[in-house]
Amino acid sequence: MVRKINVFDTTLRDGEQTPGVNLNFEEKLQIAVQLERLGVDIIEAGFPAASEGDFQAVKTIAETVKGSSVTGLSRSVRKEIDAAWDALKVGTEPRIHVFIATSPIHMEHKLRMTPDQVIENAVDSVKYASERFPHVQWSAEDACRSDLDFLVRIIEKVIDAGAEVINLPDTVGYITQEEIRHIFTYVRENVPNIDKAILSTHCHDDLGMATANSLAAIEAGAGQVEGTINGIGERAGNAALEEIAVALKIRNDHYQAETGFTLNEIKRTSSLVSKLTGMIVPNNKAVIGDNAFAHESGIHQDGVLKETTTYEIITPELVGVSSNRMVLGKLSGRHAFKEKVQSLGYNATEEEINRVFKEFKRLADKKKEITDDDIFALMTEEKAGETIKHYDLQTLQVSYGTTNIPTATITMTNPDGETLQEAATGSGSVEAIYNTIERIIGKEIVLKDYRIQSTTGGRDALAEVYVQIEFDNDEASGRGTANDVLEASARAYINAVNRVLNQKKWPRKNIEKIHV
Repeated sequence: MVRKINVFDTTLRDGEQTPGVNLNFEEKLQIAVQLERLGVDIIEAGFPAASEGDFQAVKTIAETVKGSSVTGLSRSVRKEIDAAWDALKVGTEPRIHVFIATSPIHMEHKLRMTPDQVIENAVDSVKYASERFPHVQWSAEDACRSDLDFLVRIIEKVIDAGAEVINLPDTVGYITQEEIRHIFTYVRENVPNIDKAILSTHCHDDLGMATANSLAAIEAGAGQVEGTINGIGERAGNAALEEIAVALKIRNDHYQAETGFTLNEIKRTSSLVSKLTGMIVPNNKAVIGDNAFAHESGIHQDGVLKETTTYEIITPELVGVSSNRMVLGKLSGRHAFKEKVQSLGYNATEEEINRVFKEFKRLADKKKEITDDDIFALMTEEKAGETIKHYDLQTLQVSYGTTNIPTATITMTNPDGETLQEAATGSGSVEAIYNTIERIIGKEIVLKDYRIQSTTGGRDALAEVYVQIEFDNDEASGRGTANDVLEASARAYINAVNRVLNQKKWPRKNIEKIHV
């Protein structure tokens, strides 16, 4: 009998802890809606007690998403549980994810609590949460380095207190497949009331084994798997949910388990998360990398042409990769454009369609062939528009020559609506642009990272630039898309500055980084 494995997606919480990633309100909502479309069972929307911004994002996602259960993270602290309830009670199936560390090293050095005190705290927090939430998940932080007999004791008590999901995370990515099978088997065999709860696995990828460990835990009885899209997350990241879902599909004969994923939504979900986080998917990434279905070897090509299964165990169509990408042109009308947008899965308003159609027409005047990826880029920019634009680019002019000093002249509007113009030089065109923007803003901006890629092939492809900056004692990433590389570079830099200023509106509270 095939088991159904619940999928717990933490892209918006654990994934956003990736260094340099900072999603704004609209971007989080856009990802959540796509996760619902993908078929995720539980979406961990954030940490409501961390800031007013996190609280509002979780609350809006809970109000909007109806096909997935929305959850929020909380430490074993009553006021944080209250904050989570206030954010999530509007949802159709509110749940909370509460945790406390259980390994000897964490209890002694971080919590400074005895094992008995940890049990008392865990039981109290789960009881308190159960009085509010219909669904309570409890996590033993650093479970895979915890004493198994202590785990058995505390799990039995939190289940009695009301926890219906027990998560045993490999918080530091330390475990092996054999060891994680042993832990899950030991818990199942020694916790007397384990039949009242679902076991969940949450693996990190520090040793490159997160997906393998997650699958091993499923073999040993886990009924829920946790991870992120593209495997993003702190340090080396989390288990990649798309890899787990496809592995269960392709090797169903072995695992006898499956997720509820709509598998042909995987590629689109991956691309959206990649674009909004700035975390580029490596070409050789399993399941969704650009090379996943490329065959260069002559022997491989010959085999695939004769019979695809000789070298291709995953078809492109299974994960939503389309071979037919040519769609619209400069003569295409608004109706055809709207139908294409809807076919790509966007529930766009008439106002959004009108705005993006104008951008589509501008692009069509410059680009001969418009692809799905181009429309995807335009819609992503529209749907993820910032809630507040403190600075806005009006005009850009760059003078460059091999024997001349690169010079940029830029006109921008500032937060007060004033139009400002400045010019500056640099050793290259991008540096000249960034020096000019810094001069207009009047504060030092430090560029930490700069990356560029194209949406498609061809010399007329849209350019996408991702930057990471340090500004006003804070860090943020920024994204810009345009036909011209230099314009995209300017927009990415301004976008990053605006994100820093937006973060100042809702600063995060002094809560340590969460490692679950």
